[in-house]
Amino acid sequence: MTIHLKKGAPGTRVLGLGSYRPRRRVTNHELAQVMETNDEWIQSRVGIAERRWASDDETLVEMAVAAGGKALAASGLAPDEVDLVVLASASLRAPIPGIGPQVAHRLGIPRPGAFDLNAGCAGFCYALGVASDAIRGGSARNALVVGVERLTDVTDQTDRSTAVIFADGAGAAVIGASEEPGIGPVVWGSDGDQYNAIEIAAGSSTMTMAGQAVYRWATTKLTDTLVEAMEAAGVGPGDIDVFAPHQANLRIVESMTRKLGFGEKTVVARDVVQSGNTSAASVPLALTALLESGEAKSGDLALVLGYGAGLTFAGQVFRLP
Repeated sequence: MTIHLKKGAPGTRVLGLGSYRPRRRVTNHELAQVMETNDEWIQSRVGIAERRWASDDETLVEMAVAAGGKALAASGLAPDEVDLVVLASASLRAPIPGIGPQVAHRLGIPRPGAFDLNAGCAGFCYALGVASDAIRGGSARNALVVGVERLTDVTDQTDRSTAVIFADGAGAAVIGASEEPGIGPVVWGSDGDQYNAIEIAAGSSTMTMAGQAVYRWATTKLTDTLVEAMEAAGVGPGDIDVFAPHQANLRIVESMTRKLGFGEKTVVARDVVQSGNTSAASVPLALTALLESGEAKSGDLALVLGYGAGLTFAGQVFRLP
């Protein structure tokens, strides 16, 4: 007896994006009141001017539902047309139950495959790759991918090495089948020899980060991943309209931009300046900001990259909805 397989779609595309930014803006001047730092020190090292911190009512579920609802509305799909929900987050405070099924239920998506994924700050790009492959493999028709974080829950608010960087928010994408591929192959991997460069150690409730080690890794190792992602999609730097790497540090964004040789034609996401490092939410947050401002437009070819705890990384090329 031969096992039958489903026939999937020839390609996938992003149908809609959505985001949620917490109400509270926290400036560098505010942080200077509670720790030894100042605006010049923060901006010269990470390029962040302000960030968003979630209030008690802005839970992971609430933010994910808000971002996911906007992405669904932008896609034009009804909730019952979605049959897979992948939620990426590194800041869930309880391991059981996951929140993917709860987010799906709140959005009115009936009985989808739903699960949480933790690949640190690479989470959204990992989830996008998984969902795209699931559709091409015939396991789903349409998928909702959400990156959501409340990093303030796992950050020591008096530690300037982390508190000035990490922030909260959510970003989402709906993807569906397409005759013409609109999402390139994911290029992903990990460097587990530095697994504890970013971690919440056993018995601790707050995150620590070896900032210099992560900076060196990102600026010396990950440009090759971006080149591989373009090659896998059959495009080159001259074809890229939008470059949106993980918004971890403005200096890293600028370093990658220079190494790839992007000029004025390519719009570069610098959402980190206003939003801080929102981990798995940073790539969709940055893309929605560019679309809302008009700097990017529908049909633009975007190159994205997520990277972080693990150390994990994932990148791909796709057309903006």
